[in-house]
Amino acid sequence: MVTTTRATRPLSWRSISPVPVREATDFQPNRTTATPRIPVTLISPAVPGGSFRPSAYAGEIVPFRAVAFREGHDLIGVHVRLFAPSGDESLHRLRALHDGFDRWETAVTPLEEGVWGFRFEAFADDFATWEHAADLKIAAGVDAALMREIGARLFDRAVKEKSRPITERRRLESAAVSLRDSAVDDDAALEIVRDPSIAAFFTARPLTSLMTLGERHELLVERERAGVGAWYEFFPRSEGARRVKDGTIKSGTFRTAMKRLPAVAAMGFDVLYLPPIHPIGRLNRKGPNNTLDPKPGDPGSPWAIGSDEGGHDAIHPDLGTLADFRAFVRAARAEGIEVALDLALQAAPDHPWVAAHPEWFTTLPDGTIAYAENPPKKYQDIYPINFDNDPEGFSAEALRVVRHWIAQGVAIFRVDNPHTKPLQFWEWLISTVNAERPDVVFLAEAFSRPAVMQSLARAGFQQSYTYFTWRNTKAELEEFLTGLATETADFLRPNLFVNTPDILTEYLQYGGRPGYKIRAAIAATGAPTYGVYAGYELYENVARPGAEENIDNEKFEYKLRDWAAAEARGDSLAPYLTRLNQIRREHPALRQLRNISVHWSDDDAILVFSKRIDAALSPSGHADTIIVVANVDPHSVRQTMVHLDTRVWGVPSGTPFEVEDLITGEHWTWSDHNFVRLDAFTEPVHILHVKESR
Repeated sequence: MVTTTRATRPLSWRSISPVPVREATDFQPNRTTATPRIPVTLISPAVPGGSFRPSAYAGEIVPFRAVAFREGHDLIGVHVRLFAPSGDESLHRLRALHDGFDRWETAVTPLEEGVWGFRFEAFADDFATWEHAADLKIAAGVDAALMREIGARLFDRAVKEKSRPITERRRLESAAVSLRDSAVDDDAALEIVRDPSIAAFFTARPLTSLMTLGERHELLVERERAGVGAWYEFFPRSEGARRVKDGTIKSGTFRTAMKRLPAVAAMGFDVLYLPPIHPIGRLNRKGPNNTLDPKPGDPGSPWAIGSDEGGHDAIHPDLGTLADFRAFVRAARAEGIEVALDLALQAAPDHPWVAAHPEWFTTLPDGTIAYAENPPKKYQDIYPINFDNDPEGFSAEALRVVRHWIAQGVAIFRVDNPHTKPLQFWEWLISTVNAERPDVVFLAEAFSRPAVMQSLARAGFQQSYTYFTWRNTKAELEEFLTGLATETADFLRPNLFVNTPDILTEYLQYGGRPGYKIRAAIAATGAPTYGVYAGYELYENVARPGAEENIDNEKFEYKLRDWAAAEARGDSLAPYLTRLNQIRREHPALRQLRNISVHWSDDDAILVFSKRIDAALSPSGHADTIIVVANVDPHSVRQTMVHLDTRVWGVPSGTPFEVEDLITGEHWTWSDHNFVRLDAFTEPVHILHVKESR
């Protein structure tokens, strides 16, 4: 039997600045003031308001930041001490940003799922203070002997630390002797002061005093799929649907929809989102294009859940049985795909809840039940839930429904309109479910005001829809992507869906095929999670008059699509989506959220950003840098200069480097200023990989 020790276990983290773990022995609490000797403030990761803990996903690069300072000119150092869920403890040195704001930071990638603890520790850095003063004074011939003796005493102190390697102690002992030796001139002593190897000893094991220990905080680290994924949405009733002799359409089933799974997997999608699969109400059923006069055979909206055939825990009989659904989930898993199920807490007028629990709905003065509205839209086929009459009863039912589908193999839920339900309910439901099953992921369809969207994320939603679909210009996208990576990254993980059954923006309506390429490329590279609704690859861009959604909307009818024929004609975006997803798999920089850097161009339609992951933080052990240059005007050919801050990936300004266009395979030599020509009608986006020497 082999005993696994801490020394031989795989590390639970990757870090750019790990140092040996040591106790904070110099800490002396001040019991008379709230302010410590070395204040540590404005820490992150953190969630505004302090009521919720920040979150990350396994493999995410998490910046740890703090503001720390002390009086006078003596120098300080800052560590962050991490406590992994397994009990492993690690220490990481923060670097000073020297930006005039006393900010410090480092980056750590937690690999272990669960609740992590972290604590910032600030201290007087006695070696760094001496090194700085001695460098100036000895060189100037001021107090040289005094500086040499102070340094020798610091080295004596370090030699007494048994935790230091013996070779290090011997080196410092010898250096102390040299500093005290009158035969060693000041120039030679200055070489000791400036010796980078000696400085490295004290970076790893600083000589500390006046230690300040910050409060212990928590960071929730969830599974990778909570933050990384390529989503594809289809209606199973349309997959395998066929027109019969009388002109009506026979619904597809889970068994026929299985035949579409290999194609979804081949495109590189790893999450398949299904709209509601439950029985659909017959009362007030909607017809094609949201009309109020359905014809026989019209399937209705899947979001009008419930009939005499069952409610939220039932399968629509046209799709098959519960056993068929479980078989579908297994088949998807065999293709490397997780199934995400829609959770829409609302009811059709003939849902069993309406008769059994009328208190769960709002009864109007005329005795009717209020249906759902989002003016000017009306949903006469849906009753919204009233959470005030019987909150305990309905909450228990919602939890039962979620547990039911988890038991069928579902671990991801896309939640419909969560902003129309109380935040308290979601906090309770998600925390209850995740206490039982930490792997369950909830995506908020939170197209709402920023405060509401962000509050849903704080309350526990692992992912959120965003305003991405309405951010189309260079300026809009620069602000939007930067905000996702900086302002809300500690608690909100975006899912950049390019379209939905409800959303066909003007950009897609009038941008033609270039518009579809551009939006997919920016979504796939701008965030680690993005999504596509079926039909996107067929450039379905005709809107219902007066609405921002597809005409002949699949919400209200079957869609008969011939995927293979479109690809054979060259009329499919599937090969491009396949390449985007392949690039995402091969380049870990694109599986990160917080690492985006926006660069510059001389053209208002050319968006430029990069994503970088350092070798120390990369799962491959190699650095990875991607540059995206996108012509966001789908109607033009643009040529301009782009200007890069190459220091982001460690290349000095003016130094040439090699790039490969991962879409076309072309190679170029670039530097910090480059000419580009992007033809929206051929290849509107460069996705460039920076070649680095290894």
